Amino acid sequence: MATSIALSLDNLPSDPLLLVLSFLDFRDLTSCSFVSRRLSELTGHNPLWKRLCQKHWLLTEADKTHRGLSWKELFREYYADLGRYIDYYSTLRKAWDSLKNYLNQKCPRMIASLKEGVKEEELEVIEAQIGCKLPNDYRCSYRIHNGQKLVVPGLMGSMALSNHYRSEDLLDIETAAGGFQQRKGMRQCLPLTFCFHTGLSQYMALESTEGRTRSEIFYQCPDQLAQNPSAIDMFITGSDFTEWFTSYVDNVVTGEYPIIRDQIFRYVHDKRCVATTGDITVSVSTSFLPELSSVHPPHFFFTYRIRIEMAKSALPENACQLDSRYWKITNANGNVEEVRGPGVVGEFPVMTPGKVHEYASCTTFSTTSEYMEGHYTFHRLKNKEEVFDVSIPRFHMVCPPFRESMVRSSSVSEVSAPFDDDNSSDTDDYEEGEMRGMNMADPGGRCPRHI
Repeated sequence: MATSIALSLDNLPSDPLLLVLSFLDFRDLTSCSFVSRRLSELTGHNPLWKRLCQKHWLLTEADKTHRGLSWKELFREYYADLGRYIDYYSTLRKAWDSLKNYLNQKCPRMIASLKEGVKEEELEVIEAQIGCKLPNDYRCSYRIHNGQKLVVPGLMGSMALSNHYRSEDLLDIETAAGGFQQRKGMRQCLPLTFCFHTGLSQYMALESTEGRTRSEIFYQCPDQLAQNPSAIDMFITGSDFTEWFTSYVDNVVTGEYPIIRDQIFRYVHDKRCVATTGDITVSVSTSFLPELSSVHPPHFFFTYRIRIEMAKSALPENACQLDSRYWKITNANGNVEEVRGPGVVGEFPVMTPGKVHEYASCTTFSTTSEYMEGHYTFHRLKNKEEVFDVSIPRFHMVCPPFRESMVRSSSVSEVSAPFDDDNSSDTDDYEEGEMRGMNMADPGGRCPRHI
């Protein structure tokens, strides 16, 4: 005779129903009665409700004590309010908490711009106003925080050159609804972000139309070669709100996007982009500027930030000064361009033990990818005749994913403007990337993860 096993509720797995039903013999009324009693007991079993509260609503013992409710009552209360978001709430809440904890240490003034979450009824009103359903993960995030006040710097990242500045705010739901698009080429698109300085916005498609997929997030980029104003290309920034927001937060809290002057700068640093020559280390981070780029014609604008550092342990007599730079630029077609010039952005930095020199510059190209590498030439301060090269690591710049407009004019081929497929430019001669003449796109593009 098989040994009987006591069924302890405390030892039930996360899905106890399957285990309970495994004891059921539908031909045995006693067994059915036993299972029925167990299921009844299970509905009030606090350890199970506790696990569900922690998993889906991120509740703690302190929350339970503060509310004075049982775990079951607490779960039912949250489910009544947020049940439709049960697949998203914990992920988005963790992202928001992680972002706020990090910013509280690095740039607390940005937290003050966050708005309290909206109520369910407010979201219903917005849907009625725009005539479209909002994705559940977007709704869920706005139940936690209703974007931010329209301030600078924006929560969704900044970028600055000497003559150009961008900072994106995360729009509150009311402002976003005011910018809801119905025009041809941008139908059923809701703005998520906005930059005061450039007019740049990231949009979310609320319907699968005009070649877009529902929930897809993108920068618009008008086709400059088409005669049809509704021909709008798109640089894709996310497949849905959850992926878009959580990947951005991850870049921030891991330090991949640096905090500079109390702002989140969307430079991406590949840890492999570091080279050390003697006492001097050079590292590079890059960023794509969508507002200065276009798909038609293919014109992609990147900025790169270079950090030159002399080790603190270096001997004082090793102090040196940068004289010139050399770049080797290779595009997607394998064509190579070499550039030489004095200094960097008009400067000739002197490096002494422990000193750091940083500068930003930019480059443009018309192929979908490019990489740069090279060296700086220095001389020792104590002996100008002692000249040596310091390596600049190879760093890649890759055009972000984009989708061409479905409504391009059939006459585009007749008016296509000539451009140099191999065009690229090193602009270290210009202070912080001062730009030479170019075809400037209306807001479009994105700041991608470095590929």
